[in-house]
Amino acid sequence: MDAFQSRKDDVTLHLISWEDRWPQLVTGFSTRKEGFSQAPYSGLNCGLHVGDSIDTVIENRKKLAHLVGFPFDTWTCGEQVHGNQVKIVTEEEIGSGRISHKDAIKGIDGLLTDKKGVFLASFYADCVPVFFYARSKEVIGIAHAGWKGTTSRIVEQMLHTLEKNWGVLPQDVFAAIGPSIHECCYEVNNVVMDQVREVLGPDREKVIHMTSDDKGMLNLQETNRILLEKAGVLPDHIELSQLCTGCNTDLFFSHRKEGGKTGRMIAFIGLKEV
Repeated sequence: MDAFQSRKDDVTLHLISWEDRWPQLVTGFSTRKEGFSQAPYSGLNCGLHVGDSIDTVIENRKKLAHLVGFPFDTWTCGEQVHGNQVKIVTEEEIGSGRISHKDAIKGIDGLLTDKKGVFLASFYADCVPVFFYARSKEVIGIAHAGWKGTTSRIVEQMLHTLEKNWGVLPQDVFAAIGPSIHECCYEVNNVVMDQVREVLGPDREKVIHMTSDDKGMLNLQETNRILLEKAGVLPDHIELSQLCTGCNTDLFFSHRKEGGKTGRMIAFIGLKEV
């Protein structure tokens, strides 16, 4: 059984173990089911930056906000530039990027906040979503980890920011790796593999399986899991989804499998206001 499962419908998948253990959390991942977008974005496209009708995407986002029970005006988004910069969301940033990609928090791929009632949103069509929860300080976070963000160690930046600003040690952090493209569908070249080899060292053999002299299949989920553990997150504090966006284009958008012209799912996490 996958870590991310449907509760009431096929539109959203929830991180059931977290939500059941900590009812104050809403956390999960959308699918492409339902929604108002037309081909090639057919379904619940939540990406404002992919060429779809802005009004349609906003309607999709509002539909999703209703389904998960978080007000749309609390949606807060980073620009997502495939980097490793992290932003602590304060009152001033709440709502950034919800109706315009230009208004998203600039240059940011990681978001953290201890504010209740804030919906952290990040967008995907194969890249790896990494969720964070520091229970002791009630801090939540989401990181967008494509291969560039992964090899620039965005998960370590998230953990460093948690420790520096809230005093939360890595061993006290819970993390989850959501649906994304898996090794079966993700062939990369030596430019990518060399950077993975550099950050993982001897562990590189666990995530790269060569298909030719200059290409190999990369397990980006496992790469992030290893980096989390190396940074001090306990193995039993890490959840890992087995759902592949490349294998399931009926359920998910896949940039690679759909030739680069497709929609975006959303990874979300929020703390309910009591």
